[in-house]
Amino acid sequence: MSRFLIPFLLLLSVWVEPSWLKPLPLPVLDPEEAGGFFEGDMQLTPEQELTRKGGFIQGRNGLIDEKKRWPDNVVVYKISDDFDSSHKQAILNGIATLELNTCVRFREAIDGEDEIYLSITAKSGGCYTAVGYQSKPQEMNLEIYPLGEGCFRPGTILHEFMHALGFYHQQSSAIRDDYIQVVYDNIVPGKEFNFEKYSPDKVTDFEMGYDYDSCLHYRPGAFSTNGEDTIVPLDSTAQIGQRLGLSSKDIDKINIMYKCPILL
Repeated sequence: MSRFLIPFLLLLSVWVEPSWLKPLPLPVLDPEEAGGFFEGDMQLTPEQELTRKGGFIQGRNGLIDEKKRWPDNVVVYKISDDFDSSHKQAILNGIATLELNTCVRFREAIDGEDEIYLSITAKSGGCYTAVGYQSKPQEMNLEIYPLGEGCFRPGTILHEFMHALGFYHQQSSAIRDDYIQVVYDNIVPGKEFNFEKYSPDKVTDFEMGYDYDSCLHYRPGAFSTNGEDTIVPLDSTAQIGQRLGLSSKDIDKINIMYKCPILL
């Protein structure tokens, strides 16, 4: 168990309900798949898109490029006024979880001074963001759904923050075929590209291995055309797609990526 996991679980016990086990109300799609971006919720840069089209043949899920990491381990952010107090607090809870378990810090943008920051918005279109620091203003969208928690499952908020910190989805790891079966016959035609693998010269798992428990892992029925599972764990006891919070490996990967002193 990660040295950070116990205090993390204590925090979750205060503010997390185990509602990720409940399906989103029909006809609401999983909001992480609703954005229409790569793998549903990742806005790729032209360079990242070019790499994708070149073929994701191997890889893990954390960006290697240190220019994609937030300078000085500080994420500057601004939360839209479109959020009410309860939704804003859910975002702040996600920030508190990351600060409790990693050396990444968050600072609210100062109007007129900060030109580069993460703009957390409440637009329609689901949950989505760019992967890693962009060296320019970037957006993390968390749509407010009238039914269900939608983007405001605690693990979904952390999922999007992990994208913004520089992480891709877990199930596209090069080693995934040793851990899951992708059932292509059940995938919505034309959405198969969402299950590609990552390039080895762009991403890494920091030698942490595959993580069924990651909040960045797709749910079993992601992009399903018929209600059947598109991802089947080879370990029959494994559960995937949790949106309770960070796994212990999620925490360790962030700390390794950002060279947190406690791990050195």
